[in-house]
Amino acid sequence: MAAAQVIRSEWTKIRSVASTVWALSLAVVVTVAVGMLLSALSNSQFDQMPVQRRMSFDPTFVSFAGMTLGQLAMIVFGVLVVSNEYSTGMIRTSLSAVPRRGVFLFSKVAVASGPALVVGMATSFAAFFLGQAMLGSHRAQIGDSGVLRAVIGGGLYMTLIAMFSMGVAAMLRSPMLSLGILMPFFFLVSNILGNVDATKKIGRFLPDQAGGHIMQVVPRVGDDTPYGPWAGLGIMGLWVLAALAGGYLLLRKRDA
Repeated sequence: MAAAQVIRSEWTKIRSVASTVWALSLAVVVTVAVGMLLSALSNSQFDQMPVQRRMSFDPTFVSFAGMTLGQLAMIVFGVLVVSNEYSTGMIRTSLSAVPRRGVFLFSKVAVASGPALVVGMATSFAAFFLGQAMLGSHRAQIGDSGVLRAVIGGGLYMTLIAMFSMGVAAMLRSPMLSLGILMPFFFLVSNILGNVDATKKIGRFLPDQAGGHIMQVVPRVGDDTPYGPWAGLGIMGLWVLAALAGGYLLLRKRDA
């Protein structure tokens, strides 16, 4: 099957599975809603904040507070895109039609990354503008130094989270196993490692901790992160490449 036909086939699969559409929709709603809520709370409690916290207040980053939950929906999307065919048994038919497994996997990833990027960018810009509206006089402007970079970076971050999940799902094949590992890792383990003094230097190089740095505009007090925003996103990109490479190698070596 020609590459163009494979891409059309993968696009049809994504559109026809309701769960993937719902996952992307949920990513938008949760990220924007939580960001607006916490932005409104920050605005109402700003005068009661400690002086040190007010000095390092980052209105842009506050509007992205919903990313923590929104990324879970992107994880679900990434996992389902790859592992749905394993759970239904359709993977045998797909690999018979597309025996070149590299073409099969990377066509699937490329096609799924398109809507993930569109949704990620739309979510990031919506979260920023609506969040800033809730912040009142404490808001940032899109033209302020570093803000546009942070907003664009937020969309790229969500896209890379989905792609990383695709790579992990390609390695593990099972949607339940993939979600059972990725959800606790991003929601729990990474946060613990990134905030405990003994493990902070290791945690800052995990994909979400490194990639999330792109969304910060105002440095935190005492922040000694050894890389900048774009370098952090680059570290996240390396994790994505490693996950996709692992998925490809395992897909090539084993039976469907």
